[in-house]
Amino acid sequence: MKIEEVTSYLESIAPLDYQESYDNAGLIAGDSQGEVSNILISLDCTEAVVNEAVKKKCNLIISHHPPIFPTIKKISTTHAIGRTLISAIRNGISIYAIHTNLDNVFEGVNHQLATLLGLSNLKILAPMNNKLSKLVTFIPGKNSLQVMKALWTAGAGNIGNYSQCSFQTDGTGTFIPNADANPHIGKSGKISTVKEKRVEVIFPSVNTNKILDALHKSHPYEEVAYYLSDLSNPFQSAGAGMIGNLSESLAIPEFLERVKSKLEVKCIRYSGKTEGTVKRIAVCGGAGSFLLPHAIKSKADVFITADIKYHTFFETENKLLLLDVGHWESEVGTKNLILRLIQKKFHNLAAFLADSDSNPVNYYC
Repeated sequence: MKIEEVTSYLESIAPLDYQESYDNAGLIAGDSQGEVSNILISLDCTEAVVNEAVKKKCNLIISHHPPIFPTIKKISTTHAIGRTLISAIRNGISIYAIHTNLDNVFEGVNHQLATLLGLSNLKILAPMNNKLSKLVTFIPGKNSLQVMKALWTAGAGNIGNYSQCSFQTDGTGTFIPNADANPHIGKSGKISTVKEKRVEVIFPSVNTNKILDALHKSHPYEEVAYYLSDLSNPFQSAGAGMIGNLSESLAIPEFLERVKSKLEVKCIRYSGKTEGTVKRIAVCGGAGSFLLPHAIKSKADVFITADIKYHTFFETENKLLLLDVGHWESEVGTKNLILRLIQKKFHNLAAFLADSDSNPVNYYC
């Protein structure tokens, strides 16, 4: 099995188009056409992780955090990142990063964190914009169902908790086939008038090629009439952070103990209201301070994230409880998420969680 098969599968779940502008997700180093032996999964790709991959005969490392970002201009042995990449290349190990694109899909990093904390009725906290498109096409009435089924199967027509959504109106289509045409209806040189349905469906823009392929394969016409438009609507299936509810309200000390236990953290930095109960919880794995206004606007009782700066704690204005649980602690469950995705699809591939992957931050509590 080629590395490209594994990475293409991961990108079908977490498209690279969903990564943030500063990110560097994707194949960082290696040959996409190389054969996969074993896979090592880590939160970070370090020298220790590469050495572990060598020992376990893994030639593909799947890391949540990319070892290099666009700001890095040199790769040399004078820097840990350079040594990591050089060692991987020398040992024939490919490195693949699945970072903010996995953060931003619905069943990604934040879903994992929210589920671990026992939240339900989950929604994206800050949905992405400009990630949806609309297809309008025209189908002979008797063929409309077969085309619609093909479009739905390809991923069109999903809106929130609803599937197979479309808008259809009846109308009349006209055309004159020329001498080189092979019309499904009508004759060359003569005008045809056909009862057709105008069909409109929306779909994730990343699936445009898949949708058009389904349209052309299922549509009876030799020349399919359609047009596409990009939408600025919020995309409820992708975006930053997540918000949901506890099954019952908890006193704040009780909730803090739950967070400590579930995330296995030694201590929590927090600020904001400290009395009363909480039920509506917003989360963002990793550095999520930018989502604080969204959490407040969404009436969250608590916002859990990491890497919060001192002055940000003032911004709560006691409207919610703000928790900094640590970057590693909020995302370490991502390794298990990636492992499940791999095992679900590739039953004959051995995949391991990296033992050498550890939190670079120590605490004295």
